[in-house]
Amino acid sequence: VQLQASGGGLVQVGGSLRLSCTISGRPLSSYGMAWFRQTSGKEREFVAATVWSGTMTSTADSVKGRFSISRDNAKNTVYLQMNGLKPEDTAAYYCAASSHPYSRSSTPSGYDYWGQGTLVTVSS
Repeated sequence: VQLQASGGGLVQVGGSLRLSCTISGRPLSSYGMAWFRQTSGKEREFVAATVWSGTMTSTADSVKGRFSISRDNAKNTVYLQMNGLKPEDTAAYYCAASSHPYSRSSTPSGYDYWGQGTLVTVSS
């Protein structure tokens, strides 16, 4: 199983980005999926998660109301829509897959596979 994240870039404060994560090797519908982020010297931080069907999601308080996670199992892709970006959102963003389809774990140890990360930089 491989995860390929994309969509990061440089954006101004208040702007929007949509990250994508495509899975290969097995159907996306087999996995609970999540996004985490990490800055230098800090632990990986939970952002959002969704169960296999997309019918249940979880979002960190720090991004609630601004970020949303969704998935298209037919396209084997999970998304993170980020609106109202702030400088503190600057980080490398990682997608992760759990072999438990109903997982919405907020801890990195709950995930079995990781993408390579895509960098988001929010400038003020």
